Amino acid sequence: MIQYPHINPVILHITDTLQIRWYGMMYLCGFLGAWMLLRLRTKTLPGWESTEKINDLLFYTALGVILGGRIGYVIFYGWGNWFQDPLAFFKIWQGGMSFHGGLLGVLLSTWLYARHFHYPLLFIGDLIAPVIPVGLATGRMGNFINGELWGRVTDVPWAMVFPQAGPFPRHPSPLYAILLEGVLLFIILWIYASKPRKIGAVCGLFLAGYGFIRFFEEFFRQPDQQLGYLAFNWLTMGQVLCLPMILFGLYLLWRPHATVFNVNAPRDGQGQS
Repeated sequence: MIQYPHINPVILHITDTLQIRWYGMMYLCGFLGAWMLLRLRTKTLPGWESTEKINDLLFYTALGVILGGRIGYVIFYGWGNWFQDPLAFFKIWQGGMSFHGGLLGVLLSTWLYARHFHYPLLFIGDLIAPVIPVGLATGRMGNFINGELWGRVTDVPWAMVFPQAGPFPRHPSPLYAILLEGVLLFIILWIYASKPRKIGAVCGLFLAGYGFIRFFEEFFRQPDQQLGYLAFNWLTMGQVLCLPMILFGLYLLWRPHATVFNVNAPRDGQGQS
């Protein structure tokens, strides 16, 4: 068994009510990493020579992540708790963000961005998809520091006793997510997106890839206490929400007659064929 590293979730106490916490700092690091990778990814893209469009895109997606993630958590996982304490919706620093809600929020915010700047939605999706795992990894690190989203009880040598989960050793599921949703998915998407692909294919690979990875991870993660298993004594809410992601992602990957676009093509060729 590995000792859980007890990290103070508060970096700095400014006042009794105002604090800087690792959870929020991890989100900030994720957005910064996404900005840097988007800058690298669009350096040869016509019209994206300056950082103005990236700044605007990051602003739109940040709103989608935060609002969608919180609203999604309330709808999918914490509806009953919200009725008991409506102000809990604003306590983001305590955790409680839904990836699937954040994804829906990003879809809406990027649709608004694409409409405003006259880009196809799937084109914007293909731009941002390879950098999303960076935010996933930093967000899961925030979960780990908060001591939340722990795994199921196990006797594997790398099990940990999470401070809020009782005395039994458990799978360190946030660390699994960092490695799979973060590192592995980033490598796959970055390599795949480095060559010309059909518009929507990179986005489709992200949706299907994350869906499969998250579905697998749920077998090691403790189900949410307020929901438990939804069916068959193993199916969780996270797995149910991954199924439409996988199906739609596979459709985008395999759909015929899509235009090929190479985001890394030289400016004079525009990267289209």
